[in-house]
Amino acid sequence: MSILNVFSLLGGLGMFLYGISMMGNGLKSTAGNRLKNLLEKITSNRLVAVLVGMLVTAVIQASAAVTVMAVGFVNAGLMTMSQAFGIMLGANIGTTITAWIISFNITSLAPLFIILGVIPMEFIKNEKAKNIGVIITGFGLLFMGLNMMGTAMEPLRNEAWFVGLMTQFQNPLLGVLIGIVVTTVIQSSSAAVGILQTLAAQGLVSLNAGLYIVLGCNIGTCVTTLLAGIGTSTNAKRTALLHLFNKTFGAVVFTGLIYFFPLTEIVARMAPGNPMVQIANFHTIFNVLNTLLLLPLGNVLIKAVTVLIKDKDSDEEEGLRLKYLDERILETPPFAMAQLKKEMLRMYEKAMENYERAVHAFFDMDRKIVPKIYEEEEKINFIQSEITPYLVRIQSLPTITEENKSTILSYHNLATFIERIGDHDKNIAEFALERLDKGAVFSEEALQELRDMCHLVDDALHMAMDAFEKGPSHDTVARSFEFENKVDNQHTMMRENHIRRLNSEQCNARAGMIFTDICIDLERITFHAMKIARYAA
Repeated sequence: MSILNVFSLLGGLGMFLYGISMMGNGLKSTAGNRLKNLLEKITSNRLVAVLVGMLVTAVIQASAAVTVMAVGFVNAGLMTMSQAFGIMLGANIGTTITAWIISFNITSLAPLFIILGVIPMEFIKNEKAKNIGVIITGFGLLFMGLNMMGTAMEPLRNEAWFVGLMTQFQNPLLGVLIGIVVTTVIQSSSAAVGILQTLAAQGLVSLNAGLYIVLGCNIGTCVTTLLAGIGTSTNAKRTALLHLFNKTFGAVVFTGLIYFFPLTEIVARMAPGNPMVQIANFHTIFNVLNTLLLLPLGNVLIKAVTVLIKDKDSDEEEGLRLKYLDERILETPPFAMAQLKKEMLRMYEKAMENYERAVHAFFDMDRKIVPKIYEEEEKINFIQSEITPYLVRIQSLPTITEENKSTILSYHNLATFIERIGDHDKNIAEFALERLDKGAVFSEEALQELRDMCHLVDDALHMAMDAFEKGPSHDTVARSFEFENKVDNQHTMMRENHIRRLNSEQCNARAGMIFTDICIDLERITFHAMKIARYAA
């Protein structure tokens, strides 16, 4: 095999992988929000989840992406382990579509598909037509890549070392192992099975060895899912392990069937003289039968992974981490946007709760609650720091809509406003400590004025939350200005009364400084809350 053959093989592999990716991206863009609607139909019925997993995988042409997405959904609280179990079983069946497409072996038509796809991609402005062009071009590149790989590998038939190596894969352990390694390296079981089909078509791999390699390819796809489980919630880690259990169980059962029963002969008779279809047949049989075997055992497997991965302490689970956002959900932008809003609301709830704690600490002179305020403020800052790059990632997705881009721009500002409310909450907590430590003496009149203003600010925060949670309302903007005017008027009145009290020595100087500063913080909290209400509307 010459160096040119090696380059041709690698180039063909690159073209093949890129073709699969293009086809999947085009299908995903064409499907748009329909994928979200499909995923939303998942119920506790595992059979429905299996069907949804099949359809989504058939659309995006990547089972690993779907299983990673399932881990992300569990991590974000969008899906239970039971639902994810069904999705992953369905994805296993859906991924066999690629093997069937490859088995058609229409390489001579590949250039025609490419030109038919490039025309709408380059010369038609309609977005849907462009996406269809991407699908067709990807389809053509897939077969052109296969053709290049097949041509490049032809000389290997006469290489004694290669023939000897392929003979070794008749050993079940070695066959499964090579399947795992190849799939792990190229991060796609569909692509690994496609390469195997090409080798089989050239007569370079026997059917018996090919069946073991298919089993290895199916286990190898779990590596991507296991990596996706790192740094996630306990249930998300369990979901990733569940996927490995599913595939390993099936591989063990089918290795026994190949070794002890005439399964190879049965597969050969199903498509005599056509190794590509034989491989596609076995890949499908394995995943369909494995699903039928495992579907009734779902609860048992879920209990097994629950025992293996223990629950964490709730405080440890909470920590400095995002609750609803997960990069794996970026595969479906509509879900990513919905989860982004949930995380923003969570951040805002923390800011509101911290406001209530800070006010309580100030008026009740409660020192014990202040560390909790600092702890929650750190979480607010963390969420804001994580949300910003997430917003950038969503905005750069090729499937994002103009409406979503506008929402993302608003969310950038909203995250900043919420973080600033958190800063002012912390300031009020520090004034509570200062009141305790420096002996600041307030008149009852001053304290009552502060209480009245705090009630107004609390109302403003709840109004902004209502606007953000429920969406646009025709009177939101008008009400936000009304609240802002109320707080401004209250602040003006308090400032005048404050000067009078200082002159009559009803409050000491230290209390006077705290009073002035806390009024400014309360006014700024209202200002940011009203900004949130207007941006949300």
